[in-house]
Amino acid sequence: MQKEIEKLSFEEAMEELEAVVRQLESGKIKLDEAVAVYERGAKLKSLCEQKLSEAKSKIDKLVIGKDGQVIGKEEFKQDDSE
Repeated sequence: MQKEIEKLSFEEAMEELEAVVRQLESGKIKLDEAVAVYERGAKLKSLCEQKLSEAKSKIDKLVIGKDGQVIGKEEFKQDDSE
C-alpha cells in the first residue's frame, strides 16, 4: 500500500518520484495505470516543490566579520529569477 503523499518526507517523495519517472519511461505499463502513476507523480512533484520552498524560507545567512566571528544573521532571500 502506498503511503499518503502528505505524510512523506522530502526524501521519500523524491525517491518515489524518481521511481515514477523510471516506470513511465519504461513504457511497460498499460495506459490506465500510466495515467494513475502520472497523476501521483504530479502530486509528488508538487509536494517536493512545497517542501523546498518551506526549507528555503527557514534558512538564515550568517554574517561573518573580518575576524571570522559571526556578527549576525540575515534572512535567506530567494532569487525569483530561477
